[in-house]
Amino acid sequence: MIAPAAHIRTLIVIPARYGSTRFPGKPLAEIGGKSMLRHTAETADVVARAAPGRAYVVATDDDRIRDHCEAHDLPVVMTDPDCPSGSDRAMAACHMVAPTAEIIVNLQGDAPFTPPDYIEHCLANLADDPEADMATPVVPLDWAALDQLRADKRTTPFSGTTAIIDGATGRARWFSKTIIPAIRKEEIWRQHEELSPVLRHVGLYAYRRAALEQFMALAESPYERTEGLEQLRALEAGMIISCARVDPAPVSLSGIDTPEDLARAEALLAGMSH
Repeated sequence: MIAPAAHIRTLIVIPARYGSTRFPGKPLAEIGGKSMLRHTAETADVVARAAPGRAYVVATDDDRIRDHCEAHDLPVVMTDPDCPSGSDRAMAACHMVAPTAEIIVNLQGDAPFTPPDYIEHCLANLADDPEADMATPVVPLDWAALDQLRADKRTTPFSGTTAIIDGATGRARWFSKTIIPAIRKEEIWRQHEELSPVLRHVGLYAYRRAALEQFMALAESPYERTEGLEQLRALEAGMIISCARVDPAPVSLSGIDTPEDLARAEALLAGMSH
């Protein structure tokens, strides 16, 4: 059940589209006998129950996803099919469910292994950095994880995003579908550093309400269009993104964007059960 609108200060929205060029029906694809959407909703439910004034809702434009939610008692609202992005869908859901919410979390419906503490860290970053417009998690990669990301990109080059952040402030400088930074004399780094300098971005965002409204009013930016990353629109407009450093998830995957990614997720989950 969704709490009364006036009591919701933080709303977690799970945008879930059925249509996908690379992977139609992706949120309903099953991992370990359960849909990605249900896995993701379980994360949102844990965070929503952890403190007063929180709630979550699935935002979709498809009857099949709505029916799936209703069959499993997941709160759901129908939004305009023409919403251009997950952030637009999150804002639309907020207007419907919690029009006075102060913080809006965009947790994509294809993020089944996101630990609840990733969301908590983002909320804490917004509390600790009053100037930040939004917060998002990044995972420092050890060398094995970096090697795996490189291997994954050989088959699905646009799966997985990396980030550059300011070491002093923790704020984002850039994001890319390319693995950044390039590592000169990597063999020396590997001898002396446990972690690589690469940070993998996790695609969830906690926005201040005014910042999300500002973001939605912006036109698509040049680098956003080039890389296919909407957070670059915010950076190009001078918005401040606070990056929360988080530990790798028990099942660590850059993203599930293709059937090949789904197969990797199934294999990782199966490995955990043995």
